Amino acid sequence: MGCASSIHISESRVVYHSGKESEDSNSPNQTNTTATQSQQQGNPVPGLFIKSSSTSTYKTAFTEVQFGPMKLHVDQLQVLLVFAKEDSQSNGFCWACEKAGFRCNTAKTPESALESFLEKHHDIIIIDHRHSRNFDAEALCRSIRAATSSENTVIVAVVRRQDREDASVMPLVNAGFNRRYIENTNIMTCYNELLQLEHGEVRAQFKLRACNTIFTALEQSQEAIEITSEDHVIQYVNPAYESIMGYQQGELLGKDITEVPKSENNKADLLDTINSCIKIGKEWQGIYYAKKKNGDSIQQNVKITPVIGQGGKIRHYVSIKRPLHDNNKADKSSERVQAESQTDIQSCKHKDRRKGSLDVKSTTSRGSDGSSQRRHSSMARIHSMTIEAPITKVINIINAAQESSPMPVAEALDRVLEILRTTELYSPQFGAKDEDPHTSNLVGGLMTDGLRRLSGNEYLLATKHPHHIPSHLITPLSLNDIPPRVAQTMENEDSWDFDICKLEGATIKRPLVYLGLKVFSRFGVCEFLNCSEVTLRSWLQVIEANYHQTNSYHNSTHSADVLHATAYFLGKERVKQSLDQIDEVAALIAATVHDVDHPGRTNSFLCNAGSELAILYNDTAVLESHHAALAFQLTTRDEKCNIFKNMERQVNSDVILFFIYIYIYRNEYRTLRQAIIDMVLATEMTKHFEHVNKFVNSINKPLAALEENGVSKVK
Repeated sequence: MGCASSIHISESRVVYHSGKESEDSNSPNQTNTTATQSQQQGNPVPGLFIKSSSTSTYKTAFTEVQFGPMKLHVDQLQVLLVFAKEDSQSNGFCWACEKAGFRCNTAKTPESALESFLEKHHDIIIIDHRHSRNFDAEALCRSIRAATSSENTVIVAVVRRQDREDASVMPLVNAGFNRRYIENTNIMTCYNELLQLEHGEVRAQFKLRACNTIFTALEQSQEAIEITSEDHVIQYVNPAYESIMGYQQGELLGKDITEVPKSENNKADLLDTINSCIKIGKEWQGIYYAKKKNGDSIQQNVKITPVIGQGGKIRHYVSIKRPLHDNNKADKSSERVQAESQTDIQSCKHKDRRKGSLDVKSTTSRGSDGSSQRRHSSMARIHSMTIEAPITKVINIINAAQESSPMPVAEALDRVLEILRTTELYSPQFGAKDEDPHTSNLVGGLMTDGLRRLSGNEYLLATKHPHHIPSHLITPLSLNDIPPRVAQTMENEDSWDFDICKLEGATIKRPLVYLGLKVFSRFGVCEFLNCSEVTLRSWLQVIEANYHQTNSYHNSTHSADVLHATAYFLGKERVKQSLDQIDEVAALIAATVHDVDHPGRTNSFLCNAGSELAILYNDTAVLESHHAALAFQLTTRDEKCNIFKNMERQVNSDVILFFIYIYIYRNEYRTLRQAIIDMVLATEMTKHFEHVNKFVNSINKPLAALEENGVSKVK
């Protein structure tokens, strides 16, 4: 059969002509005839306008499709037309394929159609279902579906237009058809049908075909992988899971995970902890004991990730489990590891790098043999986890050095590891002395001015500094070594459309340090304050560490959001003309610290509750006063993060010149400090309308004065 002399378009855009007796285009007679020339040889559909090859626009040989993180290349689509005889409908699809740039083959009989499909594996098969006397279309569809290669093929049935519109499509669906096409010979209708198939069913089938590669990766993975539904029904386990746990896949699929035997070595509340974490969409990672089919318990490093699906809801849970090949000599050691994996439950940050840094407790013994064995045990635990934090890299290096070191050196390194485990790496430690306890309390009260956050968001005067940089935040960071993913997220930070939530995700809820470094650099804050980028980085880390991540709104992400908005307005040309650099610097710093240490309660709540903060600030702008005061306390407490320390410059020359410098720069610092305090205090909502009215008046009065002087327009 042929469509208008059986025109077939090759991948190189060469037109083929098949004779009338040909049932398939598998072996056409190749010519270099263009589509325009073919009009002279055949009888194309009336009213069809054929462009010459020089003016036709065709699709490229392949297109790119994004499937999650995968980038796939789609080759030119292949279409098989199965019509017993040539008519206007088959010609319509033929010309539509040419217009769409698809490769088209034709077949007259079921045998030739099946043979052509098994050879070329077409993406779309269109079967004539209008005339049952020629061949059985449904039987042909079943034959094609019987071939395993047809799993991702889209099959369309062309049916006759009926007077009744209530005919069911289920017989076609049961036969294996994907779609029904009601007879219509219009070229554009056929063309639009092909386009819908390409971007609908064919594209979806192409993505499903790509899933085979993902399943292959899962099957070959050495880690045990388990996938469950949102109701914790097991949907998939890979061969590694079967090998480790001793179960067969058929024994687990469709079974509720609660029906699988559990190990008694886990703490009673561990499952509740895991469920409370993953149900809110947070990832959980930690140590978990599982029971194998033979009844043995196995210690595993488990990572459970919720998968968000339709409707933005959790639809699956993916668990990756890796056995910990420890000696398991003492239950006490195992319990300690498990307890450490449950720290910071509220924020659900169960990360291997934290446990890795804590597992080195086993090296603290001073015994010779025991110390060596515990070092090996600690080393095994650390290397069995996926650790990337710099502090754990240091610990790994120290552990490796201990293996070949003499005992005095190994014991000294044990002490180093003990120090590294603490979170007070930058806080001075004073040696304890036997002295009067009353004197100690009095001196301690005079020396400390920190605040300790208690449950219920109440505050008491503390006897030690509570605000320290967590160990996982003390990492080398500058504009030059910001991770690529974070840098890419901040590319448009000077735009109003900048998405702070994406930055929060990319930085693992630490957006303030990264965004602060970039914004402060853009406005030359370090140059103005005469401080190094290292000092600025330390200051940003301290400030961000004192924002509570458990606070759902007034956290460091909110601070970064306000900093971005402030920088956006400061970047406007008319604003620049009205402000000095000291005003810009004050605004950026105020935006950064304006909600530091926010307890998640309002001023009214604190006043009514009689909190220490409300008493300290006389029930007036309680939180705003606390934010401003604490910001300067944190800044000036440590020289390493004091960004203001160089504003009072020392001059080793004439005494008069010295006092001139001191006067200028002290006044500059006081001006900056007062501006920061004023801006933070202005965030109190009871003063909102007062400040807005003052701002409007400050704009309207100069404009009115200019108009009076004859200036009608201010640019």
